[in-house]
Amino acid sequence: MMLAVSALAVASAAVAATAENIPKKKEFRIERGMSKQAMACIQCHKQESPGLFADWAASRHAAANITCIDCHQADPHDKDVSKKHFKQYERSDNKWGVSEYKIPVAAVVTPKDCSRCHPDEVKQYSRSKHAKTNIIVWKIDFWMQKGLNTDTERATGCYACHGSVLSVDENGELDKQTWPNVGVGRVNLDGSLGSCSSCHTRHRFSVMEARKPEACGQCHLGPDHPQIEIYNESKHGAIYDAFGDEYNWNAAPGTWTPGVDYRGPTCASCHMSGSGTVMTSHDVTERLSWETQAPLTVRPENFKPLPAQTNWKTERDKMKEVCKQCHGQTWVDDHYVKLDAAVETYNETYYKPVKAKLDEMYEKGLLDKSNPFDQVPEIEYYFLWHHEGRRARMGAAMMAPDYAWWHGFFECKHRFMVFMKEADEILASGKPAHKYEPFPGTGGDTKRPNMPMN
Repeated sequence: MMLAVSALAVASAAVAATAENIPKKKEFRIERGMSKQAMACIQCHKQESPGLFADWAASRHAAANITCIDCHQADPHDKDVSKKHFKQYERSDNKWGVSEYKIPVAAVVTPKDCSRCHPDEVKQYSRSKHAKTNIIVWKIDFWMQKGLNTDTERATGCYACHGSVLSVDENGELDKQTWPNVGVGRVNLDGSLGSCSSCHTRHRFSVMEARKPEACGQCHLGPDHPQIEIYNESKHGAIYDAFGDEYNWNAAPGTWTPGVDYRGPTCASCHMSGSGTVMTSHDVTERLSWETQAPLTVRPENFKPLPAQTNWKTERDKMKEVCKQCHGQTWVDDHYVKLDAAVETYNETYYKPVKAKLDEMYEKGLLDKSNPFDQVPEIEYYFLWHHEGRRARMGAAMMAPDYAWWHGFFECKHRFMVFMKEADEILASGKPAHKYEPFPGTGGDTKRPNMPMN
């Protein structure tokens, strides 16, 4: 009998131990202190848009009991309050769609909304070039100023990265020409600039995602600013490809440390993340000592369309401090010697002579300023600085030799020779350059949007 009882006890213990390891159904349990309106939002979206719910449920927001209405609830008089959403509280097929849960919500979550919990990040972001990208294109871009592309071309291309200027239609709903949009320089109806979900996509809002180069590569790519391609070619990109799956992407904000959490840097590591004595910042204008995207390379504080409120020497020292987390002082200093030489080569050998010749043709009436893209010298000039010239400078800055040379300075040489031959022939003949007509795809609104311009 004793043996039977002992055997039974052992068996029971084994079953109990095994039961502890049996997987249980994973459920999101609503915290009891949540308001009934917040609970209704979650339960309704769990049913209506399960992908959205799943993203939120896996987020740090959910872990901190931050719900839909903490970000989306609006004042009843806000311009972007969704009137369509009020109809959700008149449903008979969803127990959460009833009037007792009715609150005003806005689809657009703006940096001003995010600033309630992230004031420092939003303040830094607001002074960055990212927040001002829509402003920049309207200040300097002939495509916008002269209506040389269509509103559709802008909506599907330009505004997807630069951000749209949000507006409402005659029904009080967000205008389809301006929404949906998560452009980094979006102009919001509450006066704020930008969209945090450009980098931290909703509704996960992951710091891991924003740390990876692919987040930046959504916009920083292509023939005119191929930073993601340049990064992929560089040693930094090669290390990321080899070891990126070993990085600690989920380290707490402000604690992501080179040599501890990651081996080779990403875009965010150099331009935003804290490193050594350099503090984390959401102002990507910091740490820059040249404007390598401008026609003539200048210091950021001398970029006339949008002068940076920084000192290039101070910012270079910050970037050098970041570099020194993995490199020696001599290596870092010598890199900048090469970059400065590349900038001087571009400015003096290629850009300035071409710009001088272009200006001479304009002064003599041999080029027409009404459309700066419909005569060969104008097009060649634009490609020289906007494509090849940028690639040469950015390739040098980010250590991608193929982009610095074959896609950069080599192409600058070809563009320079073609331009000079065409320009000299036009100047010698005294006849205006051929004007290509008709110029296709024009008619974009030339009225500057109602937004700040500094």
